[in-house]
Order: sequence, then C-alpha cells, then structure tokens
Amino acid sequence: MEPLALYIHWPFCLAKCPYCDFNSHVRDRIDQRRFATALRTELAWEAARLGRRPLASIFFGGGTPSLMAPDTVAALIADATTLFAAAPDLEITLEANPTSVEAARLAAFRQAGVNRISLGVQSLRADALHALGRQHSAPQAIAALELARRLFDRISFDLIYARPGQTLADWRAELREALALAHDHLSLYQLTIEPGTTYHALHRRGELVLPDDDLAAALYDATAEEAARFGLRPYEISNYARPGSESRHNLAYWRYNDYAGIGPGAHGRVSLGPALLATRRHRAPEPWAERVEAHGHGTTHEDPVPPADRAREALLMGLRLDEGIAAARFLARTGIALTDAIDAAVLQQAIAEDYVAWQDGVLRALPEGRKRLDALLGALVL
Repeated sequence: MEPLALYIHWPFCLAKCPYCDFNSHVRDRIDQRRFATALRTELAWEAARLGRRPLASIFFGGGTPSLMAPDTVAALIADATTLFAAAPDLEITLEANPTSVEAARLAAFRQAGVNRISLGVQSLRADALHALGRQHSAPQAIAALELARRLFDRISFDLIYARPGQTLADWRAELREALALAHDHLSLYQLTIEPGTTYHALHRRGELVLPDDDLAAALYDATAEEAARFGLRPYEISNYARPGSESRHNLAYWRYNDYAGIGPGAHGRVSLGPALLATRRHRAPEPWAERVEAHGHGTTHEDPVPPADRAREALLMGLRLDEGIAAARFLARTGIALTDAIDAAVLQQAIAEDYVAWQDGVLRALPEGRKRLDALLGALVL
C-alpha cells in the first residue's frame, strides 16, 4: 500500500497576518475540548476506511497549531500511531510561532511526541515583522530557535523575502544571520500577493510595491548562494536542507504520494481501491465541528481524480523538486506516460534553453527553469 502522510489542521491564530491566505481564524475564545474531540473523531473515521496503512509522517499545520493544548497533540499522535502502521522513523512536525507563550510550550510538545519543529520566524528585522503583522520580536525568535535546538533533533524555520523596499545587500545580511542560527532546514519564500488578503488590497491601490522582476531574480539567486555556504541545498524551489534533512511530509506532496487531511479546510489525496480521491473538509471551524459531531467527518467534497488531472497535478508538484519526476513512477501513479502529458515542442525548446533536463527517464527543472517555473509549467503541461 502507498505510504500515507497525515496532515492535521488547527485553524486558529492570535491574529491574521496581512499577507496570509491560509484557512486561519481569530477567535476570542476557543473550545479546545470540542475541537480536540472533533479532530480525533475525524481521524478515526478516516482510518476506518483507509485501513492500517503505513504512516510515514504527521504534520500539525494551521493556523497556529502551537496554540493547541499539548495533551491534544499527544492524543492525536497516539491515535494515529495506533490506527496506522507507523514507520520506525516516523516524522512528526508541528508548526509554531516564536512568541514567548508558544515557545514555553515547546518542551511539552516534545514530550507529546513531536520530533520536528517548524518555526514561523518570517524575518529578523523589527520593521519587517511589524509590516508582516507578526506577534513576536526578533529577540523572541532567536530565543525560541535556541530553545528548539536544545529540544529537537530536527528544526526548520521560515523567512519571507522580496519584501517592499528590501535590497539585495539587506537580504544577504539578514539571511546570513538566519543561517548562523539554522539547524538542518530552512523555508525561504518570496513574498507573493494573494487575492483576498490585506496586502492584495494595498497592492491594488499602489500602497504596497514589491521588488521588480530583476531584483526578485537576484534575491532568489542570492538565497541559494548564501544557503550553499552553510551546506543547505535547494531540494525544492523554496526549501533548503542538509542532505537527509528534507521535510518527509512535504516531499509526500511534491512526489504526489497519498496524504490524508484532517480538520477544517484540510485537503487530501487518498487511494481507495483503484481510485485516487480528492477530499476537502468544510473550511469554517464551527460548521466543520458540527458536521463531525453529526456524521463523524466534516467532508464537503470527495471526487475521483481522473488520469489527466492526476498527470497535471503530478507535474505541477514534481517539477518543484530538484530531483524531478521519474517517468516510471509518473506512469504508475497517473496511468499516463510522462511524454504524453507534456508538449513535445515546448519540451525541446526548454531543453535547448537549459530550463529543463530529460535524462535517464527523469524530467527535472534546472535552476533557470525553476526561476520561471510558473510560466514554464503554463506552456509545458498539456
């Protein structure tokens, strides 16, 4: 059976960041017991139909899952490792923000069974943290990172670059500071304007101006150069790790493996018999909980993914990876030959321009291609 990656969504945050379009919600009061019970109920429902699948990873995402009670995290880990066949090297990641309140819980999360922590630092500059709507300071972020390094063998944290007014020299200096604090993994994201966010409204009115394309490309190149100096390689467009420290859970998405999504708004791709199902839970927390209480799950959509859509999804995800897409795996997963899912003329042109490589049955986006991946995929994928 396909190994399974399990995603558990905690939808609540202390505040809504102006750039964020994730399914996150701010509440004055959270009924922790109700949502813990609902998550455990939905997990049991999903496991009952999937069977005792091999479990490769668990990822607590959000929202802000470090706002969960550590007892809830422990109970969900215990349930998952009982209901599924946990791998000996099961990766269990929890996202946290480096506020003093959340940092104080890190030891409890480690005791609960979490063995990998991902901290949403986003910047080490006070003005940038304020502009990004973050609830922590740079000293708090550094203190949380130092504490996490003492507690966890595997640590990641996020930074956002290509921010308004940011220069190449500024980013290199900030990134070097971050890399000196890094352990084995960093997620380094270019700021993008997402519809429906506060930043989208500001950008549309001309009140928020991002770096132009040339500077954005230079920032991307500098990111890889600085990370390489510290031994971190770009195994995915925005993710850098020392060899062997890649996020196993996120690799499941990019490799188009099976993953189950539990909680409000969670998505999944799970194999049931010959079908690959695309699943989606209700986005709003309270209606999701009501559905779980009434039916055992909060599913709103569950549809078979036809071969053509499988092929497209596998390409859109797989070409983000430095390792690329193996043609044999692609055929087995989608039912379509890799060469039948891409435009042959565009492929040849992309190879000639050193945007992609096709070698030994593997299609890979090269560094120049990854900088243009959205445009490349739009032309290449049928």
